[in-house]
Amino acid sequence: MGDVAISCERISKRYRIGERESYRALRDSLASAMRAPFRRFRSSSKRSNGHEAGADNTFWALNNVSFEVRRGEVVGIIGRNGAGKSTLLKILSRITKPTSGEARIDGRVGSLLEVGTGFHPELTGRENIFLNGAILGMKKVEIKRRFDDIVAFAEIEKFVDTPVKRYSSGMYVRLAFAVAAHLEPEILLVDEVLAVGDASFQKKCLNKMQAVGEEGRAVFFVSHNMSAITRLCQRAILLDEGRVLADDLAHKVVGTYLRAGTGTMAAREWGENSPGNDIARLKAVRVRTQDGQITDVIDIRQSVGIEIEFEVLQSGYVLVPNYYFINEEGVCAFVASDQDPEWRRRARPVGSYVSTAWIPGNFLAEGSIAVGAGVSTMDPTTVHFYESDAVAFQVVDSLEGNSARGDYAGHVPGVVRPLLEWTTRYNPKREPAERHT
Repeated sequence: MGDVAISCERISKRYRIGERESYRALRDSLASAMRAPFRRFRSSSKRSNGHEAGADNTFWALNNVSFEVRRGEVVGIIGRNGAGKSTLLKILSRITKPTSGEARIDGRVGSLLEVGTGFHPELTGRENIFLNGAILGMKKVEIKRRFDDIVAFAEIEKFVDTPVKRYSSGMYVRLAFAVAAHLEPEILLVDEVLAVGDASFQKKCLNKMQAVGEEGRAVFFVSHNMSAITRLCQRAILLDEGRVLADDLAHKVVGTYLRAGTGTMAAREWGENSPGNDIARLKAVRVRTQDGQITDVIDIRQSVGIEIEFEVLQSGYVLVPNYYFINEEGVCAFVASDQDPEWRRRARPVGSYVSTAWIPGNFLAEGSIAVGAGVSTMDPTTVHFYESDAVAFQVVDSLEGNSARGDYAGHVPGVVRPLLEWTTRYNPKREPAERHT
């Protein structure tokens, strides 16, 4: 396979709703025997109603998925719940088999798909580290060489000889990730399970995955945290209903994902049938970075310019451009209109105009922002044109600690996220004076 670590060719996975996978433990067999009479009853009921058993209970979790991942690549997998992300990781981890297609893996795989995956609850943390290393095919001397680093990274020094069944979910995930990342697999598969950890540990995990990729190993990362995807991954794959919807640079794919519900983009132009009337018509709306580039992905710390191009067909009107900014939950974050006194009270002559409103950095919250653009006359109030969802862009927050989120890696609510100036005054507590009698 050469430089290719993972190769998936036309992978499909079909489930039958209500049925289990083919691998079964003793308890599964016993439970199946207990349910058999009820299954026979349901099956006969379907036949008596003219329905063939199993005809309508097929679900395709993956459908004809193909891609390659090369060594040294850090690839993000994104998509809505039920898109097939976790199913794909289970196939790559050899937990489940595809219904059709082939997944070829070249290298040792370390995976973190669920809290406690691969751990034996009765064994101690120390014993589970050696067990996982043996599963990965490592020699005991290799595991010993990395043992101290694993324990220090997981921050479980006091509990390393405690059975892991007594660990909290946070301790479980810290140890599981430390083992998966430090036992040097050529391929690291990580699911959204990192959300269980606290903010500082999430940040440490992301830094470690970045280092693993820089060492020439492949990382496959499933997450709903778009800022983590764009920060960590050079490339991303968007799954939708089991199919590959996009496979490109991470910021492009994230932009496609976030604007999928609005159908808008970072730049739109209108031709002869442009919105407007015989006074003013809309020609274009664009999203620009500080250096003038058109983009649909903006770092939360950088300012973003919304540019409107319109044509004035009749002179004698005081025309004011305005914008509505709507977040992905449909909430209006704010409304802005041109307050420049040069244009605010002066009628505009016939001609073409380009107006840009600049939103400062560290103001908008992360997420998708749709922009409605229009031109109005204030006195009397007349809307000459208004185009809802004219453009859209995505705000990506940083995990570097220099935005308003600081070192917190979890979800931050709100439609805006300003980086405010703080002042703190300290008043020392005075000790009570001694009483003399």
